[in-house]
Amino acid sequence: MTTPHTGVYTASLTPLTASYEPNLPALVHHVEQLFESGSDGVAILGSTGEANSLTIEQRLDIIAYCGSKLAPERLMMGTGACALQDAICLTKASVNAGVYAVLVIPPFYYKPQSDAGVLRYYTELIAAVDDPQLRIVFYNFPQLSGYNFSLEILQELKQRFGDIAAGIKDSSGDWNNMLNIAQHVPDFMVYTGTETLLLELLQEGGAGCITATANLLAPECQQVFQAWKNQQQQDAEQRQTKLTALRKAFDNYPYVSELKSILAADSNSGHWTQMLPPFSPLTNEQLEGLTTEFNKYGLDLKQRCSR
Repeated sequence: MTTPHTGVYTASLTPLTASYEPNLPALVHHVEQLFESGSDGVAILGSTGEANSLTIEQRLDIIAYCGSKLAPERLMMGTGACALQDAICLTKASVNAGVYAVLVIPPFYYKPQSDAGVLRYYTELIAAVDDPQLRIVFYNFPQLSGYNFSLEILQELKQRFGDIAAGIKDSSGDWNNMLNIAQHVPDFMVYTGTETLLLELLQEGGAGCITATANLLAPECQQVFQAWKNQQQQDAEQRQTKLTALRKAFDNYPYVSELKSILAADSNSGHWTQMLPPFSPLTNEQLEGLTTEFNKYGLDLKQRCSR
């Protein structure tokens, strides 16, 4: 059975063909490289994977293909959708593919959402999937979804659904929110959506990170995790300082645009040139600026991307 575990999860990009279809072999190859470079797990079909710009048929194809080609215990599938029936369909497909760990954003179009409405959404989803092996990681991204999971709603979900309510990816950037959850929801995996808070969260009982920039920075994330795990406090702090600086260098552009543009420029792989609207490739000038910034910290993008 797939269960979320501690450490570094990369929120994977989705390589596309020239006709904007998922390039499935390229995706599997990319995920395998992420495992080799330091990812303990990989989250597929999250925000970084452009999931909400893909059709449900494309998402189902990705779930089935990746579930058959990759180790399911190291995967987490994004199965959230505004339409409850779509979320049920995608989550059932993930379970059928042997990937029981799913990342589920609440319905995000109609606002304001209420706690009662969000609780009903997950209750209906869990009842319809009807599998005790299901493990849901709730996706807290209020900047996009318009909904912020409170401590009280998470405690209610945990009380109702036990092990199925497995954890949360918190992309709010709100440290106090993450800390509160880590301290007050027992047996619950708390992942930060930004590796700038990785060491702090681990020290407070958190599970790790699920992050977009680990598509390039998985080795640095893993170095922080290993130093913490081995109780090498000074080394962990030094590595976290470098990791934080590298992550912040990504803050000027949308992550999908810059990550795909960097990979396209430095790996000579055509599938990274394709991105769905509203994303657009970076200009050469923007790429040069990023390269200069990363060089300050000894990160050779061309070497990293050619692996």
